[in-house]
Amino acid sequence: MEKSKKILPIPNPDTEPFWKGCANRKLLLQRCAACQAYRHPPSPICHNCLSPEHQWVEASGQGIIYSYVIAHEALRGWTGEVPYVVAIIELSEGPHMISNVVGTPLDHIKIGMPVKVFFEPAGEEIFLPKFRAADKA
Repeated sequence: MEKSKKILPIPNPDTEPFWKGCANRKLLLQRCAACQAYRHPPSPICHNCLSPEHQWVEASGQGIIYSYVIAHEALRGWTGEVPYVVAIIELSEGPHMISNVVGTPLDHIKIGMPVKVFFEPAGEEIFLPKFRAADKA
Protein backbone atom coordinates (compact mmCIF):
# COMPACT_ATOMS: atom_id res chain seq x y z
CA MET A 1 0.00 0.00 0.00
CA GLU A 2 1.34 3.41 -1.00
CA LYS A 3 2.05 5.84 1.83
CA SER A 4 -0.34 8.81 1.78
CA LYS A 5 1.13 12.22 1.15
CA LYS A 6 0.28 15.11 3.43
CA ILE A 7 -2.44 17.45 2.25
CA LEU A 8 -0.69 20.79 1.78
CA PRO A 9 -1.91 24.22 0.69
CA ILE A 10 -1.77 25.12 -2.98
CA PRO A 11 -0.99 28.82 -3.45
CA ASN A 12 -3.24 30.77 -5.82
CA PRO A 13 -3.03 34.43 -6.97
CA ASP A 14 -4.79 35.63 -3.78
CA THR A 15 -2.65 33.59 -1.37
CA GLU A 16 0.75 33.44 -3.08
CA PRO A 17 2.20 36.50 -1.27
CA PHE A 18 1.12 34.97 2.06
CA TRP A 19 2.93 31.68 1.31
CA LYS A 20 6.03 33.47 -0.01
CA GLY A 21 6.10 35.43 3.26
CA CYS A 22 5.90 32.18 5.23
CA ALA A 23 8.82 30.78 3.21
CA ASN A 24 10.77 33.89 4.29
CA ARG A 25 9.67 33.37 7.93
CA LYS A 26 7.33 36.38 7.87
CA LEU A 27 3.64 36.34 8.67
CA LEU A 28 2.09 38.64 6.07
CA LEU A 29 -1.48 39.93 6.22
CA GLN A 30 -3.51 41.88 3.73
CA ARG A 31 -4.46 45.37 4.92
CA CYS A 32 -7.10 47.33 3.07
CA ALA A 33 -5.71 50.48 1.46
CA ALA A 34 -9.08 52.24 1.90
CA CYS A 35 -10.15 51.46 5.49
CA GLN A 36 -6.94 49.89 6.91
CA ALA A 37 -8.76 46.72 8.07
CA TYR A 38 -6.56 43.62 8.27
CA ARG A 39 -7.89 40.45 6.72
CA HIS A 40 -7.16 36.76 6.75
CA PRO A 41 -7.54 34.55 4.86
CA PRO A 42 -6.41 36.60 1.87
CA SER A 43 -9.20 37.68 -0.45
CA PRO A 44 -9.64 39.89 -3.50
CA ILE A 45 -11.86 42.42 -1.65
CA CYS A 46 -12.08 43.90 1.83
CA HIS A 47 -14.71 42.32 4.05
CA ASN A 48 -15.24 45.70 5.74
CA CYS A 49 -15.61 48.21 2.86
CA LEU A 50 -15.46 46.01 -0.27
CA SER A 51 -12.41 47.82 -1.67
CA PRO A 52 -10.17 45.71 -3.90
CA GLU A 53 -7.08 47.75 -2.97
CA HIS A 54 -4.70 46.34 -0.35
CA GLN A 55 -1.10 46.06 0.79
CA TRP A 56 0.73 43.12 2.29
CA VAL A 57 2.15 44.01 5.70
CA GLU A 58 4.20 42.01 8.15
CA ALA A 59 2.22 41.02 11.24
CA SER A 60 3.71 40.79 14.72
CA GLY A 61 3.14 37.02 14.79
CA GLN A 62 1.63 37.34 18.26
CA GLY A 63 -1.85 36.42 19.33
CA ILE A 64 -3.98 34.41 21.72
CA ILE A 65 -5.81 31.13 21.47
CA TYR A 66 -9.41 32.10 20.70
CA SER A 67 -10.67 28.49 20.54
CA TYR A 68 -9.19 25.05 19.96
CA VAL A 69 -9.84 21.34 19.60
CA ILE A 70 -7.52 18.38 20.15
CA ALA A 71 -7.58 16.06 17.14
CA HIS A 72 -7.14 12.37 17.85
CA GLU A 73 -7.76 11.15 14.32
CA ALA A 74 -5.27 12.10 11.64
CA LEU A 75 -6.03 13.47 8.22
CA ARG A 76 -4.44 11.67 5.28
CA GLY A 77 -0.67 11.75 5.62
CA TRP A 78 -0.61 13.17 9.17
CA THR A 79 -0.81 9.87 11.06
CA GLY A 80 2.37 10.48 13.07
CA GLU A 81 1.09 13.84 14.26
CA VAL A 82 -1.84 12.76 16.52
CA PRO A 83 -2.92 13.96 18.94
CA TYR A 84 -2.53 17.58 17.82
CA VAL A 85 -4.10 20.94 18.56
CA VAL A 86 -6.09 22.76 15.88
CA ALA A 87 -6.65 26.30 17.10
CA ILE A 88 -8.23 29.55 16.06
CA ILE A 89 -5.59 32.16 16.81
CA GLU A 90 -6.74 35.74 17.31
CA LEU A 91 -3.80 37.70 15.95
CA SER A 92 -2.78 40.94 17.69
CA GLU A 93 -3.77 42.76 14.50
CA GLY A 94 -7.33 41.39 14.81
CA PRO A 95 -7.89 38.66 12.19
CA HIS A 96 -8.36 35.05 13.20
CA MET A 97 -6.16 32.31 11.74
CA ILE A 98 -6.57 28.53 11.93
CA SER A 99 -3.32 26.80 12.79
CA ASN A 100 -1.68 24.35 15.17
CA VAL A 101 -0.30 24.97 18.64
CA VAL A 102 2.74 22.82 19.34
CA GLY A 103 5.36 22.40 22.03
CA THR A 104 2.94 22.71 24.94
CA PRO A 105 1.49 19.77 26.88
CA LEU A 106 -2.13 19.28 25.81
CA ASP A 107 -3.43 19.79 29.35
CA HIS A 108 -1.75 23.25 29.45
CA ILE A 109 -3.49 24.59 26.33
CA LYS A 110 -6.01 27.25 27.36
CA ILE A 111 -8.29 29.77 25.67
CA GLY A 112 -6.66 33.18 26.02
CA MET A 113 -3.13 31.73 26.14
CA PRO A 114 -0.61 34.06 24.45
CA VAL A 115 1.13 32.46 21.45
CA LYS A 116 3.80 33.39 18.91
CA VAL A 117 4.20 32.19 15.32
CA PHE A 118 7.02 30.10 13.90
CA PHE A 119 7.33 28.45 10.49
CA GLU A 120 7.62 24.72 9.94
CA PRO A 121 8.80 23.30 6.61
CA ALA A 122 6.13 21.03 5.11
CA GLY A 123 7.43 20.52 1.60
CA GLU A 124 9.94 21.94 -0.80
CA GLU A 125 8.30 25.37 -0.97
CA ILE A 126 5.62 25.36 1.75
CA PHE A 127 6.31 26.57 5.27
CA LEU A 128 3.32 26.32 7.60
CA PRO A 129 2.73 29.05 10.18
CA LYS A 130 2.31 27.30 13.51
CA PHE A 131 2.18 28.67 17.03
CA ARG A 132 3.79 27.92 20.38
CA ALA A 133 3.30 29.42 23.82
CA ALA A 134 4.65 32.98 23.79
CA ASP A 135 6.86 32.26 26.79
CA LYS A 136 8.58 29.49 24.75
CA ALA A 137 9.02 31.45 21.53
